Amino acid sequence: MLTRLKVNGFKNLVNVDVRFGPFTCIAGANGVGKSNLLDAIAFMSALSEKSLNEAALGVRDDGSRTSDLRAIFRRIGTSYASEMSFEAEMIIPATGKDDLGQEANASIRFLRYRLDLAYREGDSGGFGRIELLHEELSYILVREAKKQILFPISEDWRKSTIIGKRTAPFISTENVEGGKRIKVHQEGKSGRAREFLASSLPRTVVSAADAAESPTAVLAKREMQSWRRLQLEPSALRRPDSFTAPTVLGSDGSHLPATLYFLAKMQGFPLGVDPSGRGSDVYAKIANRLSSLIDDVREVYVDRDERRELLTLMVSGKDRIPHTARALSDGTLRFLALGAIELDPRSHGVLCLEEPENGIHPARIKAILDLLRDIATDTNYAVAEDNPLRQVIINTHSPVVVNEVPDDCLIVAESLATIEDGIRFERLAFSYLAKTWRGDDSIVFKSKLLTYLNPVGPPIEADTLSQNPKQIRRPRVFDRGDLQDVFKWGENIA
Repeated sequence: MLTRLKVNGFKNLVNVDVRFGPFTCIAGANGVGKSNLLDAIAFMSALSEKSLNEAALGVRDDGSRTSDLRAIFRRIGTSYASEMSFEAEMIIPATGKDDLGQEANASIRFLRYRLDLAYREGDSGGFGRIELLHEELSYILVREAKKQILFPISEDWRKSTIIGKRTAPFISTENVEGGKRIKVHQEGKSGRAREFLASSLPRTVVSAADAAESPTAVLAKREMQSWRRLQLEPSALRRPDSFTAPTVLGSDGSHLPATLYFLAKMQGFPLGVDPSGRGSDVYAKIANRLSSLIDDVREVYVDRDERRELLTLMVSGKDRIPHTARALSDGTLRFLALGAIELDPRSHGVLCLEEPENGIHPARIKAILDLLRDIATDTNYAVAEDNPLRQVIINTHSPVVVNEVPDDCLIVAESLATIEDGIRFERLAFSYLAKTWRGDDSIVFKSKLLTYLNPVGPPIEADTLSQNPKQIRRPRVFDRGDLQDVFKWGENIA
């Protein structure tokens, strides 16, 4: 779980410091660069498993992979900054495995990871490269957690996540003769730290961690690898799966039938039903969830074709006529994919989505927001199989979404003109509403919210008889008494 991220020098992110809760909505107009924050998260995730250059080349640039390493650095006029830095505070899994399948157990679960990178020109006109300047993985003490985690948490949730002890960093960087050296400090052993010349490393030290030497670093690596950017593609969601397909939903939505079938099979099919498991409680739950989006839903299941060895997602309405995924709308398919993530206890980490309301009727956007909030961990209860350590970060420019999200989940992004060395450039700035756990330092002005709040009427009210504690509504932006004058003024000029 990513609780805080500081970024400086990546694209248009300059001295950015953002705190995240279980569910975060970033609202901003098209073109301000709000997606760059998600790109920064994806870049850090890529650095945990790829080389520095490969991770940089994979960063989105105008909707596609970049071909110039310098493009990820802050641009000022016609030139680029030469350095960038990242600092992330995160809660990591308690256990896991390294790349060789060896067991790893975290000595402490609340960590701070810092990374400084630079761009270096190639020799004799050759291609440039990304150079590692500083890498550090340190601990955050349990007694410091209250100062670092600002969103509300219960004692049960804290005790199930913020645990462990440590008295020395896991990875550190020191300036020594000959250049900066990165040290890996062994856990549970009294041995000399391994040292690496930073400028010679093709990848981060965390990405190469092993359980024998640095089990906590392995789990920090696994945590960052779980920071996923979901780009659910209708073509991938519509495809049937072979019997041997992966049973984990892909970032593009692929393997939805195999994932649902596995979840139903993992739970155990009821006696007396066919191998498709159409009586599975998993299918019943996802059908009930889908009914909040579409009224005419009777059944959701995965058809198992023994002859062709294919798994096909099926949905039937009250007329009992089954429809394959190919007949479903894009919005329905994305909703089903998110429903599968909610039901999958193996799913954890950070899920980043761009404009999840796309393809959803405005009157039904509340349903998908409720689903996204239910995917995220519920901090009222201990983290367990039925309450995984999951987090959701979305961005949007939809007035309906901004109206519906709880006010402490909202961050407003805007582009601000900045002058440096006499050169003007645009940077991304973030602000939020006062009287929330985020504090009172960067307060969004009511005039900024008017753009989002004026175009629509009062949002559809929640079901006051909801039996799900996770769906008990916290105050929305629209409900705030200090903004009612904004609504009235907007109505008068509309």
